[in-house]
Amino acid sequence: MTGLKYLIPALAILWSFSVNAQNPGSITNLKCDSRINPLGIAIQNPSLSWELHSSEKDTRQTSYHILVADSPEKLQNNNGNIWDSKQVKSDQSVQVEYAGPSLNAERKYYWKVKIVSESGKESPWSEPATWQMGLLSAKDWDKAQWISYENLPEPMRVVPGVHGDGKELGSKAVKRSVVPQFRKEFKIEKQIRNATLYISGLGHYEASINGQKIGKSFLAPGWTNYDKVSLYNTYDVTGFIKSGKNAIGVIVGNGFYNINRERYRKLVISYGYPKMIGKLKIDYTDGSSTTVISGTDWKCDLSPILFSSIYGGEDYDARMEQKGWNLPGFNDIKWKSAMVAAGPSGALTAETDNPVTVRENITVKKTEQPAPGKYLYDFGQNCSGIIELKVTGKRGSVIKLTPGELITKDKAINQKASGTPYFYTYTLKGEGVETWRPRFSYYGFRYLMVEGAAPTSEKPGKYKPQIVDLQMLHTCNSALKTGEFTCSNQLFNQIYALIDWAIRSNIQSVVTDCPHREKLGWLEQTYLMGASMFYNYDLYPLYRKAIRDMIVSQTADGLVPDIAPEFVPFQGGFRDSPEWGSAGVILPWMLWQWNSDLSVVREALPMMKKYVAYLGTKADGHILSYGLGDWFDYGPKAPGEAQLTPKSLTATAIYYYDIVLLGKMMEITDHKDDAREMQALAAEVRNAFNSKFFNPKTKVYSTGSQTAMAMPLCVGLVDEKMKTAVLTNLVDSITKSGKTLTAGDIGFHFLVKALEEGGGSQLLFDMNFRNDVPGYGFQLKKGATALTESWPALEEVSNNHLMLGHIMEWFYTGLGGIKQEEGSTGFSKIIIKPEIVGDLTWVKSSYQSPYGLIRSEWKKENNMLEMVVEIPANTAATIYFPTLYKASVTENGKKITVLKFPNGQYFYKTGSGTYHFKMAI
Repeated sequence: MTGLKYLIPALAILWSFSVNAQNPGSITNLKCDSRINPLGIAIQNPSLSWELHSSEKDTRQTSYHILVADSPEKLQNNNGNIWDSKQVKSDQSVQVEYAGPSLNAERKYYWKVKIVSESGKESPWSEPATWQMGLLSAKDWDKAQWISYENLPEPMRVVPGVHGDGKELGSKAVKRSVVPQFRKEFKIEKQIRNATLYISGLGHYEASINGQKIGKSFLAPGWTNYDKVSLYNTYDVTGFIKSGKNAIGVIVGNGFYNINRERYRKLVISYGYPKMIGKLKIDYTDGSSTTVISGTDWKCDLSPILFSSIYGGEDYDARMEQKGWNLPGFNDIKWKSAMVAAGPSGALTAETDNPVTVRENITVKKTEQPAPGKYLYDFGQNCSGIIELKVTGKRGSVIKLTPGELITKDKAINQKASGTPYFYTYTLKGEGVETWRPRFSYYGFRYLMVEGAAPTSEKPGKYKPQIVDLQMLHTCNSALKTGEFTCSNQLFNQIYALIDWAIRSNIQSVVTDCPHREKLGWLEQTYLMGASMFYNYDLYPLYRKAIRDMIVSQTADGLVPDIAPEFVPFQGGFRDSPEWGSAGVILPWMLWQWNSDLSVVREALPMMKKYVAYLGTKADGHILSYGLGDWFDYGPKAPGEAQLTPKSLTATAIYYYDIVLLGKMMEITDHKDDAREMQALAAEVRNAFNSKFFNPKTKVYSTGSQTAMAMPLCVGLVDEKMKTAVLTNLVDSITKSGKTLTAGDIGFHFLVKALEEGGGSQLLFDMNFRNDVPGYGFQLKKGATALTESWPALEEVSNNHLMLGHIMEWFYTGLGGIKQEEGSTGFSKIIIKPEIVGDLTWVKSSYQSPYGLIRSEWKKENNMLEMVVEIPANTAATIYFPTLYKASVTENGKKITVLKFPNGQYFYKTGSGTYHFKMAI
């Protein structure tokens, strides 16, 4: 027995080694439609993706096997009764389309996958994942009706919206709409297997079952052009429902569906008054099911929200609260029956974007009393959000809360550049500690002025309300974080945070430019800031919605307007500027590049073709001469439309870029003849552009501004033999001007790219590692905590703005060196090429790609450089070594075979794994 005692563990170790030797790794992070276990899938061929993880280096997939079943039991028994892909010889692990039979509305599907690696080893099955279908047609709503408290007469509609205060509208959009609350009781007498709620409320809703809020969404559903498309949400509410009596409660606010002429408004619009539709599907363990649908058997009443405006704020009277209104057994005898409402004319479809949620609670950093009866709260951070108030006081006391991103010298709230007046009011019910937060409005702010209450520390009179607690709740799109960057340069870390807060504040249901004054989907920043945002957040669902917003906003003649959804048609360049509308072409290309999604390219192809053709009708000799140009470039005049670069240059350059990208997308979607037409057109536009703007003697484009020189370099307009001279002139002009930033919203993106790609990262470092001239450091020196609209952080414009944050991309691609090869999609072929510049001694960067984590870190010390590189499985990488000493390069202490490009750069090709390099520099 003694020998057997030692033999058994030895056999176990041998068995474990044998299994590991045959196992290429584990499969994790299964996604359907780029989401984990999504609800409300609305297409018949959703895409499936997974990540492969392995401790072995250079692991690649050569085939996959997917099983899809309609029950977890069948899947566990390897019975793919819905779809069995069999073994498919392919390395594809991203955007694999479901290819089984038609999928049923509301059905939940279970799936798993296993793979075979390049070495012939088979993985175990992944853990199971799920997706649940949504409602695929109107009949799937089971006769649920749109219901409302009141209906707007058709002649009083204001669609499209009107820019400004709307005084010319007469009696339209004057009335405050009721913000209604709805309720419905139902009874459960069987054992529930699962329950799903499908619901929409326009503009936005908040739903509960038995008093418990459903989901974490804020401002659900996302906003759209409601005459063409509206969104609904899907929730698993199995755990909310109990045996016996239950109750659903829903409050519906205005959002962009109805903006009246009160307080601040960027625009006035009225599709109608608040309304909702809902269907609760309950499946029982005995195989039967029942539904609860919205209709006239629901009751409704006034909610305590007296006023709600996406642009103006919110008023709440807690005395109007009806305790238990969303619980079973509530006496609703005085409530009226809901009215049938006309539904929106657009299609009602499932929302597939991540919801806007509360992302962070920010506490007060400083409180002071600038004037009698007024208390100023400083949260220390300018961002998008709402407040949460905890207060005690006498019934009927009214508190006014005014947010602002800036304050005046007298410490009053300054809303001049952010939309005024915007404020909240709260009327106390007088019952202990009362907690309140706005439901249907948000703002961009750092400061909050409180009138009508005082902090508990002030010990006010017994009749004055006391603020027990006050917090800022930062709200934004709940996209997953994908990137991290930090370095030895503290200013660059502060710049990273400055831009990151602007990104977070402006990813909502659309990509906004600012979270207060505009709140609109201005399109140019979606692609100009696209990579900067994609390195930090998984914005694939948000950008897919942006593309669909553009598709429905496109006009009959092909124009893609500057904003989408287009709630209001602006005038001139603010509606039709090629640098803005070109997002309609560039965004589908971006999603192909970043996410390997060809389906969105196919979906957007008609829009792209119409837009490029539209631009062609506006061109004179292939030159476009209109639009906003390089918006907010830094010149002698007040910021606004382009000062330093002709509008015709930026407009024509982006037109050329559109044609080139459209040609490439036609090629990959097998429209070969169309692709050739685009290639021919691009050549004609290129010749016309260079003929008009390029001086062959001086090798200077147009005015020689940063934008005029950089943009042609980046989009491919410069002849190959002229590139070095043009780049040299660009660098020389920047150096002679004191290395200051002058390019604007359009041009700075291209300036960063041109300098990085041309070997000018040291110059980029010099231009941005300073605070003595307008730029990032200058903004921080003035006290900015989010990126501002203007380089000098002017008070008269927005101080939380998404544009101009393009240096963020360079942090990842330049300093971190994470990028992908030309022709690669989804980062399947990775480049690691860090730039060792300035006073930097170390950099840490990472990006969660569709295949897994890419990590690039380096540290410089005593003429030696250490690099740590992590490459995900099922990808390949080219790693560049910034050294002149080939023989010094080691990996994990061992010599490796280092190759050399014709330009003298050393590199190493490899597959997945974690690598530790060391070299002399």
